[in-house]
Amino acid sequence: MPYLPLRKIPERPTRGTATEWLDSLSHTLADPSTDRARLCRETLTSLYYPEFAANWETAVQDAKVPTATRLALASMDPGNITLEPEYYGECDDAKFQRVKPLLWLWYSFDRSPLGGQNVWLGVELRRVLAPHIFKRCGENFKAFHHVEFSFGYNLEVGDNVVVHRHVLLDDRGGIVLGNGVSVSDYANVYSHTHSIVDQREVTNAATVIDDGVRITYHATVLAGVHVHEQGMVGAMAVATKDVRPYHVYVGIPAKSVRVKPNAPEAANVLRTSIDRGAV
Repeated sequence: MPYLPLRKIPERPTRGTATEWLDSLSHTLADPSTDRARLCRETLTSLYYPEFAANWETAVQDAKVPTATRLALASMDPGNITLEPEYYGECDDAKFQRVKPLLWLWYSFDRSPLGGQNVWLGVELRRVLAPHIFKRCGENFKAFHHVEFSFGYNLEVGDNVVVHRHVLLDDRGGIVLGNGVSVSDYANVYSHTHSIVDQREVTNAATVIDDGVRITYHATVLAGVHVHEQGMVGAMAVATKDVRPYHVYVGIPAKSVRVKPNAPEAANVLRTSIDRGAV
């Protein structure tokens, strides 16, 4: 198979302006006294409705401005919208209200004309926001567009983690992503589950993805699963039980079909503590 590293492309003419904007956001967020809701509102208004950036407070109350426009303007402020996790019974409101403005900025940027599929700028903006949202965020974090979370504050991320497009990281019960983890497009990682008898009965269970793991396209990892180091969950697979180290799991429910060729000898031996719950 050919080895195809990422290409290096020339910098865009707007790189300097973008870097100045990112540096300003980073500097502002580093100040613990920053009003995050105001920062979110001012940033989003500048992106979506620059003509109202200087007079947002007046415009949202101005009857001469069309009602729908005023409503859209008001939604630039995270205090005027609700996110699904706010309705969860176990939501820690003090923690969530602190990260909510940054989640709203993250999600809204992806849907803006500036965001869209703007790869470099999007990755850099999310690198600025992630350490202020997650419980822990390591170095060189890379997230592409339309990645969403539950709380955000229950997510621990190691170094050199890559999360691709349209991924859901449901951190209600906690998610740990180890170093070098890759989560491919449209994958879902859960940390809560519902009773099959009464869906209102919710159980939270931490989900752990160890170093070097790959969760591939459209795969799902259910709550409480431990994907051990260098394990792989194949495309469209559903991991309902722990995944052994260096093993490749596919299917629904996911089962081991092979061991990676770079696995140490020990990986070929069933580990009692892991296999007790393995499929």
